[in-house]
Amino acid sequence: MPTTPATAAHSSSNGTAEVIMLELVDEDGTTIGTAEKLAAHQPPGRLHRAFSVFLFDEQGRLLLQRRALGKYHSPGVWSNTCCGHPYPGEAPFAAAARRTHEELGISPSLLAEAGTVRYNHPDPASGLVEQEFNHLFVGMAQERPAPDPEEVGETAFVTAEELAERHARSPFSAWFMTVLDAARPAIRELTGPSAGW
Repeated sequence: MPTTPATAAHSSSNGTAEVIMLELVDEDGTTIGTAEKLAAHQPPGRLHRAFSVFLFDEQGRLLLQRRALGKYHSPGVWSNTCCGHPYPGEAPFAAAARRTHEELGISPSLLAEAGTVRYNHPDPASGLVEQEFNHLFVGMAQERPAPDPEEVGETAFVTAEELAERHARSPFSAWFMTVLDAARPAIRELTGPSAGW
């Protein structure tokens, strides 16, 4: 992935754990400051910029990921293809492409903006709160995923019907249905009516 001023400022070359900063925003999505990642998720949560990516294969199946068990927030649950937070000053589109490559080893094609959604989702398991202004993106996954095991436990391509079945029996991230529903118009435009999204 290309290095930008935002990503270069957050690279760690000495192997130490870096402090990850998030962009705080107001209700209109205007940047108003920064906060450390974990602090922004402590109750009651601070509204910050985030992104969610939904990638599909040629058959119109959605690429899901199960979050790695070692993650401090929502470990071991299924979620959309990729989600995360831009670095302060990093464009959401660039962050979405960067994290998709870092987590899944793929570069999305036809990645397009699919609107924004604002939500407040407490996570009972961790006690953390997702207060997010989320930028949505849809696109195609035309490479085989090669997940980073520290980020992703497993992946699956699912049809809309298979997703409904999996969602009924398996734990999903607190934000999953909110971001999926908000992205559906763009998903339908990408996958066509026959895919059932």
